Amino acid sequence: MNTKDIRIADYNYDLPDDRIAKYPLAERDQSKLLVYKGTSSETCGSVGPATGTVTEDHFYNLPKYLPKGAMMVFNNTKVIQARLHFQKNTGAQIEVFLLEPYSPRDYEQVFQMKGKCSWVCMIGNLKRWKDEDLVLVVDGKTPDVSPITLTASRQGVHGTGFIVEFNWTSGRDGASELSFAEVLDTLGELPIPPYLNRKTEDSDLKTYQTVYSKIKGSVAAPTAGLHFTDKVLAAIDDAGIDREELTLHVGAGTFKPVKSEHIAGHEMHSEYIVVRKQTIEKLIKHNGQTIAVGTTSVRTLESLYYIGRKILLAMVNGKIPAEELNLHVNQWEPYELAQEVAEGKVQAPTTLETLKAILDYLNFHDFPALHTSTQIIIAPGYKYHVVKMMVTNFHQPQSTLLLLVSAFVSGDWRTIYDYALSHDFRFLSYGDSSLLIP
Repeated sequence: MNTKDIRIADYNYDLPDDRIAKYPLAERDQSKLLVYKGTSSETCGSVGPATGTVTEDHFYNLPKYLPKGAMMVFNNTKVIQARLHFQKNTGAQIEVFLLEPYSPRDYEQVFQMKGKCSWVCMIGNLKRWKDEDLVLVVDGKTPDVSPITLTASRQGVHGTGFIVEFNWTSGRDGASELSFAEVLDTLGELPIPPYLNRKTEDSDLKTYQTVYSKIKGSVAAPTAGLHFTDKVLAAIDDAGIDREELTLHVGAGTFKPVKSEHIAGHEMHSEYIVVRKQTIEKLIKHNGQTIAVGTTSVRTLESLYYIGRKILLAMVNGKIPAEELNLHVNQWEPYELAQEVAEGKVQAPTTLETLKAILDYLNFHDFPALHTSTQIIIAPGYKYHVVKMMVTNFHQPQSTLLLLVSAFVSGDWRTIYDYALSHDFRFLSYGDSSLLIP
């Protein structure tokens, strides 16, 4: 079967609204854990039918299911308060939703900017925003709040979004002493998922972040990580499991529905990733095999294989390519390579070869980390290279995340979801989780 010919309607199931968790549990690690064990790890990524076994437990018992000496990888991204609400003099409400930095493009740099920066944004009620600037003011009447005046002006179109330039002054003297990160913390709203059908509440500022979140940039949480507590992380350490972190900034495209009949017509969103050199070294030490926490970690780890292959292809007589090499992973790249391998046109490198190529590239250019982006879509027909076990929540019907899960469990996703639906599991971002062992 050609992956592009997959009908998204075949990945539908009935999800009643009352099964969607609107709020998290009071204790993160008290959530339910579904444990799926497939017939053989050798079938991982195949398309044919398979039947695994399903049991359930509580999340705090996760470490007992993990093999000693394994490596577990977490996404340490942090959700930003990406929604800005402006009101025109006419009373019209305009929402500006930050998607990704435009100037400067670097995430760390843009949050440190003082006075001015630009972002690619989605705009709510666009037809009511003509050419005028929008202004948002915090008067700073209370001693603990600095006065802020934030101005937004439209600068053009970028892809499916709009370039918006932000200028701000802050402080009693009207200077620009606040960074853009501080401006967002004061004026922005945390963007909880639309399917929760409620407004953001103060409690979400804490509960919609993982306990290990560090690097600001996401507009949605890597929700498989929401179940972890410091106690569970300590138990993982005590079980002799190596922990590493990477960064994938989750974009709004994670909620983008598949509207085409076949997935060939669906355009995946591109997301920014950062993987430290230390993480690559540990991946090599663990023979390129990991336990991924969340689909964002999965997409990042699997992208490494194709990034390493790009480096290998660009090498001439063993010479490391220039740092300007485009390492972005395109949506259909994995399937194009698989087709060429099947036709005998090329030989696929091993996972370790690709990881060692990345390490050589980082060492040669003295880079502490790999910075690039990925647009990878993982669906039935995909062969997994790095991820051997996965912790993930329960995803929306007809979503690309459900396709990713199906690819991992050899098409046996209905066994998992039928069990979860019939055994009172809670679904989506604030819901329960699963450990998938193909």
